[in-house]
This record gives sequence, structure tokens and C-alpha cells, in this order.
Amino acid sequence: MTPELGQLALVLALLLALAQSVLPLIGAWRGNRALVAVARPAAAGQAAFVIVAFALLVWAFLRFDFSVAYVADNSNLALPWYYRIAAVWGAHEGSMLLWVLILNVWTLAVAALSRNLPEVFVARVLSVLGLIAVGFLAFILFTSNPFARLLPMPADGGDLNPVLQDPGMTFHPPVIYMGYVGFSVAFAFSIAALLGGELEQAWVRWARSWTNVAWAFLTAGIVAGSWWAYAELGWGGWWFWDPVENASFMPWLVGTALIHAQAVTEKRGSLRAWTILLSIFAFSLSLLGTFLVRSGVLTSVHAFASDPRRGLFILAFLVVVVGGSLLLYALRAPKVAGGKSFAVVSRESAILVGNLMFTVAAAMVLLGTLFPLIGDAFNLGRISVGPPYFGFLFPLLMAPVVLLLPFGPFLRWGRGESGLLRAIALRAGLAAVACAIVAAFLVHVQVKAIAGVAAAVWCAVGTLLYVYKRYREMPRGRRYPAEMAGMLLAHFGLGVFLIGVLLSESLSVTRDVRMAPGDTQTIGSYGFRFDGVKQTSGPNWRGNQGSVSVLRDGSVIAVMHPQKRTYTREQVQTESAIDPGFTRDLYVALGEPMDANDLGGAWAMRIYYKPFIRWLWAGGLFMMLGGFVAAADRRFRVKRKAEAGEEAAAATTPATASLTAARESHA
Repeated sequence: MTPELGQLALVLALLLALAQSVLPLIGAWRGNRALVAVARPAAAGQAAFVIVAFALLVWAFLRFDFSVAYVADNSNLALPWYYRIAAVWGAHEGSMLLWVLILNVWTLAVAALSRNLPEVFVARVLSVLGLIAVGFLAFILFTSNPFARLLPMPADGGDLNPVLQDPGMTFHPPVIYMGYVGFSVAFAFSIAALLGGELEQAWVRWARSWTNVAWAFLTAGIVAGSWWAYAELGWGGWWFWDPVENASFMPWLVGTALIHAQAVTEKRGSLRAWTILLSIFAFSLSLLGTFLVRSGVLTSVHAFASDPRRGLFILAFLVVVVGGSLLLYALRAPKVAGGKSFAVVSRESAILVGNLMFTVAAAMVLLGTLFPLIGDAFNLGRISVGPPYFGFLFPLLMAPVVLLLPFGPFLRWGRGESGLLRAIALRAGLAAVACAIVAAFLVHVQVKAIAGVAAAVWCAVGTLLYVYKRYREMPRGRRYPAEMAGMLLAHFGLGVFLIGVLLSESLSVTRDVRMAPGDTQTIGSYGFRFDGVKQTSGPNWRGNQGSVSVLRDGSVIAVMHPQKRTYTREQVQTESAIDPGFTRDLYVALGEPMDANDLGGAWAMRIYYKPFIRWLWAGGLFMMLGGFVAAADRRFRVKRKAEAGEEAAAATTPATASLTAARESHA
């Protein structure tokens, strides 16, 4: 009965999502406290049933219940238990259930941690999250049911896609979905502000911690995904501007703009309408990413082949959500617009320029991702847009951001001091030029590498100068509040990331070679000696494992074992071997035997030397940590006295007067 119980749980969750989305909105509109109070219990009930459904699907995988079609398609008796758990979200139906589960986790967190906020506002937020849940639960039940029966039940199942049988896939999808879905909270806060209209910028401070956490999770998910692409696909790359990579990168770019715009709105009251628009765009791009992955309209190594009806459903849902929110924005944004003016040289101006660059970059990535579809629609043929397009335009758009980044913390709100900025530019600039000159001698005038060193030092030194300034001028308890510490960590992480990207891309060496046992290939100061191949096997695969000794100064410093595996359905997968280091990675991928009948003969091999490749992931982790630290700032969760007064004043409006009277009567 497991599948039937799971389906029943999803139906009950859908009914509670409908109640959560409709009744509190009516209560907030009519001033009915009883209906407003439905929001939290309905959210808790919906989450409970979704958790039950997800747990039942996990149980079906662990028990090898091949009467469930989804289980039979994505697992078999030989699949290890940890990959059976990963298989729960390894294909379309389960990944959508994971999406809804994480949406409910966020909704529960909002319901539990927002008790100090106005009750009517929280009801509107939970209603918006309920409406999103209605769309996705309906999508699962009507087009993507993970509990569909398969009769007669087969004796054994198929297999999980071999590229997903990697430890990274046990945590990458949940983490990146936490980021994707987390932007729904910022979206819900924005829509609630538009519906209420009277909250001015107070809602932004309440939303900032949620946005920072979502952005941090999305950063972590992108870092994990790039590592998976590097280690698992055997091509030695970490980013290829693949459509699904772009699908996660676009909301990250807009989310980065959003967290900076929220700071301006919360502290100065400016850019309120722009902040709401960015909240809408960030979540809309998350939905668009879901559409691109699930519809099958774009080809990707990450995408799920899917029924076109599913893509049509998500596209219709996307039109409703984006169209409805933009219509509401057009009608209500003037009521929340406004704010203080600011000078050309000010922190607001720097953030505004950064916002413009991040938003234009997101639009550029969106255009490049969708251009093949546009070409098909206008009968222009299947036009491919690849790394040359993105690799030229993206650095060009990010250059102003990198240039302004060291100045941002030093700039004051409203107006900055040009003398201080000149001093910072001189110090950071001298450090950047000095390091670039040293790099020029070390890397034989590789322009991209020198530019990477200069840009990274420019960002890192500018950030460290501000750390020193705060340490010298501020009292101990006020030097680095969480919001400030998070910003500094993220900015420093960008500098580390730049070193990793530009040095690894400009200085990497790749060799495609033919090697027989005993042959040696030399790259730089490293020798790679091929010692032969032996047959090996795993729980659900068989394969060939190479042995490559890495030599330096005549001594063996590492032995690497790349593999070529064949899985249950005769799917072949390359497992690269990596020898990591602080300043370089050595990477070997095993190709095909030159003579298929002689496995002991020569083999095709691909060898990489990847300098500073790990610095780009280290930079991403610094940025992720910065987002979490900033979200921990206690100021975002404490209600100000002025806001309590605003809430009391709001109670005199027709929509909330009866709620106030009910509270007083209860007291």
C-alpha cells in the first residue's frame, strides 16, 4: 500500500495548500482573525503530508519496490543503498517531489521564525508560498506522479544514470534546490508588501536574512555542481556554460543584485520598487530554470528527458506567476516607491552600478541560453551559442563590478569622501600592479593570468584594508557585526575565485596521448608513467582501471587510478583520477584501448595540469559562508519600536481594525 498512501498524502497536501493559499488572504482582506490564523496550521499540515509522501518514496527505494514505476526505472538490486537514496531525486518525478519538500521546509521556517512580525503580513507571505505549492503539487499529481504503479512487477529494475552515481549527487540537488526554492520566500515577502502597500521598507529588513540564506545555499549548490562536472564527466572542466548550468547561474546573478538592493532599501529607503522587481525576477528565473531542465526543450548533460506536457504545464505556471506578479507590481509599486536621494559618489550609486551589471549579465546569459529556441522558432536553424559568446561578454560586464568592489565598504550612505577613495585606489592599485609584474615573470606574460592576479589582488587588498580600518577605528564589540563580516567574507571570496578562474583557464595544460605500459609523458616538472590496466568491478558495474605513477625529480609522488566503467544497461562512464594540491591538480582520464582485443597494450589517455583550480571552489565557499554569516545578524530578527508603532497605526485601517479589536477583546 506504500504507493497509494504516498499518493493520498500528496492529495491531502494539495487540499491543505489550497486552504493555506486562499483563506488567510481572505482573512487579511476582510480583517477576519480566524481566517488569518489558518495560515500556520495549514502550512504545518501540508508539510507533514509532503514529508510522509517523500519518506514513503524513500522507503520504496530502500525496499526495492519495483511495483512503483519510478523505482523500477531508476534502481536495481545491485545499486548500493546510498545511491538508492540519491535515486529518489535522480530523475524527474522524484526531483519535483524534492522541490515541493524543500518549499515546505522553507514555509515551515517562515511560519516558525516570524512570530515577531505583523500577523497579517505573515499570513500574506504564507498564502503566497501556499499558492506556489498548489502549482507544484498539482503538477506532480497530474503529470509527474512518482507513485504510479507498474504491473506486472519486474524481478529487477533498471539503473540510476551512471553520471549521477557519484557522492556529490547525494547532496548537490538538495543544496541547489534550497537556493532555488529559497528565493520563493523573498518573492513571497515582496508580493505581501505589494498586497499590503502600507509597510514601506520595513518588509525588506524582515526579508534580508531569508534572501541571504537562499543565496548562500544556491552558491553552495553551484560550487558543488561545478566540482561534480570537473570530477565526474572526465573532461577536466568545471564550467561549460551548459543550459542547465546557466539555469542556476541566472537566479544567482539576480539574487546577488537583490541582496545589495535590499541593503539600500532597508538603510536608506531608496530603490524600493527596484528591490521588489528583483525579488520577482529572482524567483521567476528559478521557475524558468525548472522549465528548462524538465521540459526537454534544451539539450544538456544535466537535463531530464521529459514529456512535453510537463514542460507545457510548467510554462503555463511560469506565465501565471510572472504575469500575475508583474501585473500586481504595475498596479501597486507606486505605493511602495520613493526613498532618500543620494550623490553620484555614494554607496547607493556603487550598488546601483553593480545591480545594473549583474542584471544585464543575467539577461545576457538568458539570451544566450534561449537563442537556440529563438532560432528554431524563426526557422533560422539550430544556432549554437557556446563559451566564446559567454566568455567574451561576461567578463566585460563584470569588469565594473570588480573595479568598484574595494570602494563599496568605504563609501558612505548618501555621499562619499573622494580623498579616502583615492587613497584606497592607490594602495590597492599598487599592490595589484606589483603582484601582476611578479606574475608576468613567473608565467611568461600570459595576459589572462596577469589580469587575473591583478583583479584578485585588487579585490582582496581593498577588502583587507577595510578590515584593518574597522579594527583600528571601531570599539571591540562593534567592529564586525554579522552583516559586515558576511559582506567582507563574500568580497574576499570573489578575489580568491578570480585567481582560481583566470589562472586555471590561462595556464592549464591538456595532453591527448597514446600510452603503452612503461611510457612516460612530461608536463612541466611532472612525469606521468603508464603502468598498465587491470580489470575491476563494483556492486553494479564492471570496468578497466588504469595505473599512472606521477614522478617529480625522479621520485614517485602519487599513483593515480582512472577507470572506464560499464554499468548495468551497458552504459559507459569515465571515472577520472585526480591528485589534488594547494596550487595545482593533476588529472588523468582513461580513454579507449588502441586495440580492442589487447587490453594490455596501448591506451588513449588524457592528462591535465590544472594550476590553482581549487582556489575557485575555495572562493565560492568563502562567498557561501559570507551569505550565512550575514543572515545571522540579530538586527534582522528584532522588531524596532518604530515598526511596532507603524503596526499599531496600521490597525486603524479598515482591513485591520477588526483584528485589533479582536486582540483587545481577547486580552
